Amino acid sequence: MKNRLMRWFGPATMAVAMTAAVTLGTTGVAQASSQDKTITLGWTAWSDAEFVSKLTKTLIEQKTDYKVKLKMASIGVQYQGVANGDLDGMLMAWLPDTHADYMKRVKGKVVDLGPLYTGAQLGWVVPDYVPKSELNSIADLTKPNVVSKLDGKIQGIDPGAGEMQLSAKTMTAYGLKSKYRLVSASGAAMTAALARAEKRHEWIVVTGWTPHWMFGKWHLRFLKDPKGTMGKAQHVDAVVRKGFKADYPQVASVLTNMRIPLKQLQAAMYDARKTSYPAAIKKFIAAHPDEINQWFADTK
Repeated sequence: MKNRLMRWFGPATMAVAMTAAVTLGTTGVAQASSQDKTITLGWTAWSDAEFVSKLTKTLIEQKTDYKVKLKMASIGVQYQGVANGDLDGMLMAWLPDTHADYMKRVKGKVVDLGPLYTGAQLGWVVPDYVPKSELNSIADLTKPNVVSKLDGKIQGIDPGAGEMQLSAKTMTAYGLKSKYRLVSASGAAMTAALARAEKRHEWIVVTGWTPHWMFGKWHLRFLKDPKGTMGKAQHVDAVVRKGFKADYPQVASVLTNMRIPLKQLQAAMYDARKTSYPAAIKKFIAAHPDEINQWFADTK
């Protein structure tokens, strides 16, 4: 197991991958027969991943005879888990750029059921009170006064995330490595740092993405990326193990049909932040019966 993970992640993210692998286990529990009524999906503690995964679990359990087990793991371990059959699927494949390296590694070993939502974006984010005249582009980060105000730090998320891989390339492309450190942390630690900066009206740059509840709470903007190193608009897909469609044709059709407009998803995520995920999911289901019925149209 250790050697296999080393080939996937390299020493830099080995500790994260090993921790997540313990969570998943290596018994291949998702290699289910068609009689197995429990579907195992991987998920990551990102706000969009949490809402979509828990919404999917709730709906499948309400509308079919299947049960859904959610297994938290780093994104790289999820790809490997689906490829190996340790997981039935995952609902957070950011394509075509963000997870391109991961998808290349599992080519021919997984099945992409298509996008759950489109128009997603990755990038570096600043509070809107930071003047555009001083900082409007990633290229502006080389200005000495900007480096000073940011204390030479770009606040990131978990090191295994595709966004962090793109951010590392961005640091090189824009000549920032000698001026800044890219700080690895969790998504929660990133938003906590942003909350502190907002409260103090301080400058900060965070690795961010939409959809995310933080865009509902604060006035934020993406820095322009003239070199395009953070990628273009993304779609977020459901990816399942080979054989899943034959084992669970009803659920596969639901995941294929499922589409959530970005504005709806982001509003629901902010609801979850203000209340709870169960409350926000209940509200979302009540507000969108027609769309949900379309997702399940092939299960009747």
